Amino acid sequence: MDISGRHEEDGEYLMVAAAVHATVGTTRLHSVQGMGFAVSYHEPTLSATTGVVAEAVSDPSAEPIVAERGEFYEEPEWMVEQYLEPDFKYVESIAERETVQAAHHAAYAARKLLL
Repeated sequence: MDISGRHEEDGEYLMVAAAVHATVGTTRLHSVQGMGFAVSYHEPTLSATTGVVAEAVSDPSAEPIVAERGEFYEEPEWMVEQYLEPDFKYVESIAERETVQAAHHAAYAARKLLL
């Protein structure tokens, strides 16, 4: 997953979260099963960012939720996991990084369409 737009623009916030549901190996993304999006107009706190991510991850069987460390303000995994279920972890493999990058492009493009 990835979030685009955690900055104030013209006095307003527009965060777009994109979740890519994919099957991956250790070194590459095998296939994309689906994508989910969610939008938040709230100030980007940990609670607001995890909330928009939880909404974007609409498939409860999709686990773990994987993100770059910066998405949740460098908070430890156990703290982020309290907001996101079932499992959460930060990127560890090349395939996970590629999947997060796909989510980044999707979130950025969706946000641009909404502006």
